Amino acid sequence: MELSESTKGILMLAARDSIQSLFGEKQPPVIDLNIDPELMKTGRGAFVTITIKNQLRGCVGYVTSDMTLFDTVCDAAIQAATNDPRFYPLTEEEVFRAEIEISVLSLLSELPNYNEIQIGAHGLVILDEASLQGGEYYKAVLLPQVATENHYDIPQFLTALCEKADLPPDTWRTEPLNIKTFTATVFSETGNRRKTYEQG
Repeated sequence: MELSESTKGILMLAARDSIQSLFGEKQPPVIDLNIDPELMKTGRGAFVTITIKNQLRGCVGYVTSDMTLFDTVCDAAIQAATNDPRFYPLTEEEVFRAEIEISVLSLLSELPNYNEIQIGAHGLVILDEASLQGGEYYKAVLLPQVATENHYDIPQFLTALCEKADLPPDTWRTEPLNIKTFTATVFSETGNRRKTYEQG
């Protein structure tokens, strides 16, 4: 899964403009449909993470999306700024101190064995049984960078996933769970912190 530097740049500007539009600083972003075909593809999930001084301030996204990639990122940016239940909405003063990171997700893959999880390459999602009937229903998702930033091994990564899903921490050891993996292209506004988490 590759995104050009141009595509990354457009998505990053769109995410920031979307957040600033909440305060009248910018107009909601629009895009020429012919400028970059990658931006118009549907089905790709994306998450937007907002931090201030390296502290999480909001993270919301979609594992899959019926919207274009451009619109998915714009919507995720607004939701991360206003609707992460762990935080109060971002204030206008905070916008100018906030850093934005975007994770563009691959399609989900089956996980036949927990030992096949690749720390630093794989994100994890627990799907609800309703997902088998179609639609997007997931109990919890952890992006690939969560494992590396917290120095998790595979058991710790699975435990954190269960805890986020409000399940007992060792549920992954005792019950069958509908866990799938994905990879992500991750990039941030600060160039020297730009990272890509992808399976080679």
